[in-house]
Amino acid sequence: MAVLIRLIVLVVAVMLVPRAWAGRPVNVYEATVHAADPGAAAEEAMKEVLVRATGRKDAAGDPAFAALEMNAAQYVRESRPAGDGQLTVSFDAAALERQIVAAGRSVWDADRPFTLVVLNPAPTGAADDETRRALEEAAELRGLPVALVPMPLTDQSGAPLSADVLLIDARRLGADAVLLGRADPSAQNGPWQWTLITGLRTQSWNGPLDAGIDGAADALASVGGSALPLEEEAVLVHVSGVGTLADYAAVERTLGELPGVRRSGIEEADGAAATFRVLIRGGSQAIERVLTGSQHFTRIDIGAAQPPPQAGAAGGIASGAPLAYEYHP
Repeated sequence: MAVLIRLIVLVVAVMLVPRAWAGRPVNVYEATVHAADPGAAAEEAMKEVLVRATGRKDAAGDPAFAALEMNAAQYVRESRPAGDGQLTVSFDAAALERQIVAAGRSVWDADRPFTLVVLNPAPTGAADDETRRALEEAAELRGLPVALVPMPLTDQSGAPLSADVLLIDARRLGADAVLLGRADPSAQNGPWQWTLITGLRTQSWNGPLDAGIDGAADALASVGGSALPLEEEAVLVHVSGVGTLADYAAVERTLGELPGVRRSGIEEADGAAATFRVLIRGGSQAIERVLTGSQHFTRIDIGAAQPPPQAGAAGGIASGAPLAYEYHP
């Protein structure tokens, strides 16, 4: 009875955490291009769509998609004039996803992390408009929903806010990730220092404005490795090291942010460990791929985790052995 009461308390506590990680749907399989004839328009639109659909910047030149681009017209569902000599082309999403996977590439789920872009120093006046336009155009090409916003980067004493605090502030604004760009005021037109902050990891790189968007899209799409299955699968994830309600909430929220997740929730709790049921596109392969290298999750031996037996529940019966991780706040 005590375990049941604890589980109920945990579930209620997690339910009270703001679910800012719902993601934003992206219109992946439609593109507007300049073209003189429908055939050429279909091929150019296909190249843009493949970049957004796979999360890979090099998808348009990928030899694996050569036949798909050449026969782009076969996958067109609708073409309509968009003015100024442009044509908007919509493709059959399900058919393209099957072809992408058949070519050995992965599909980036259409519900994508809404990312707040924070620049320091923040541009003003005409520079603000130009910067905003450049970022939005780059994000549109990659299929990443973003918003350029001002956000405090220091506390009242002037000390820099930690990555965890910045992410909490972003989630309060309805975002899933923070892309922080810092420029050296003494270096005109110099590269930006970019830092992407998510619930899984924090990573940094240097480059111009479009490199900030490209780096974020590459990281959030999790495009490495072979193609993942398109089918959804229920997976049990046993996590130890969750000693507080805040830990439980953080883990549940992070699992809910994984690409392709449809539902996630606590299945069982026991002391400083809990088992979560995750319904995700690509199943356990998708979870392992995304959590690999995370600074907050370390894969551990399944025997050491002592997971509970699997059982059926709403959302499907989990298949295979549970995945086991140690959580590091």
